[in-house]
Amino acid sequence: MRRALVLRPEPGASATLRRAKERGLDAVAIPLFEIEPVEWDLPAAGSFDGVLLTSANAIRHSGEQLKDLRGLKVYAVGSATAEAARDGGFDVASTGEAGVDRLLASLESALKLLHLAGEDRRTPEDARQEIRSVTVYRARAKEGVRLDDLNDSVALIHSPRAGKRFAELTAPAVKRSIIIAAISDQAAQAAGEGWGAVEVADVPSDDALLALAERLCNNTPAK
Repeated sequence: MRRALVLRPEPGASATLRRAKERGLDAVAIPLFEIEPVEWDLPAAGSFDGVLLTSANAIRHSGEQLKDLRGLKVYAVGSATAEAARDGGFDVASTGEAGVDRLLASLESALKLLHLAGEDRRTPEDARQEIRSVTVYRARAKEGVRLDDLNDSVALIHSPRAGKRFAELTAPAVKRSIIIAAISDQAAQAAGEGWGAVEVADVPSDDALLALAERLCNNTPAK
C-alpha cells in the first residue's frame, strides 16, 4: 500500500487525515500552508440576499464582523463549510457537494451574494448571480516544511496553490515515484509534470478526493 500525503492546512488536514485512516489508509499530514485572518471592511448587509461560503475558513477567520451577517441565508460549498456556518449561528439555505459552480447553477439567478473568501481564490465560472467577493483570510506558506520519505506515495492536492507548492518542494528524482490525486483539473495542472501519474477526483470534494486516493493507494503497485 502506498502512503497518502495530506497537504492541506489545519484544521482541514487533521479532518482529512482522520477520514483517510477510517478508510484504512496509511496516511500522514504535512500541511504546506497556515491560515491567517485578513482585515476586511463589512459591506452593508442589506445589500445582499445571502452569504456564499466556499470554505469553512471564512467562518473561522472573519472575526466579530461575522455577527452582523447572521440575518442572511448561507449558501455553502461542502458539508464541513455548512456545519461551520451553523455553528456560527447561520441558517444554511443550500449546501453543494460538487463545487461552487454547480451550487450556483442550482440557485436563483436574481440572488445578490456576499462571498467571504480567501485571498487566493477562483472566480466562479458563468455565475448568474451578482457576487461580491471580500477577502477575509489568506493561506501563508509554512517555512521549514520537511518532506521526507515521499517515495511511492499518493499526494492529495486540495488546491492549485498546493499543487504548485508541492511541486516546488519535491525533488525531480522523487517525483517519478509519486502519484498526484488532485481535487480538480486546475489543481492537477498547477502540480505540473514529472510525476508517476496524475489523476483527478470525479467531483471537487474531499469525499471524492479520498475515494480516489484510496483506489490509488490500494490498487497501484509501488515502483
